[in-house]
Amino acid sequence: MAKKLSKEERKAMAQKALEKRAKQPQAAKGSGFAKLDQDAKKLG
Repeated sequence: MAKKLSKEERKAMAQKALEKRAKQPQAAKGSGFAKLDQDAKKLG
């Protein structure tokens, strides 16, 4: 189902992910899953 992405598409996706990550404050506390749960509660 996953189609082969071109280099440009992959680059764009990586860039978007980096920007998204940069916008969010880095929380050092909690494991990855704990952080996901917190985010889910916030959004939900």
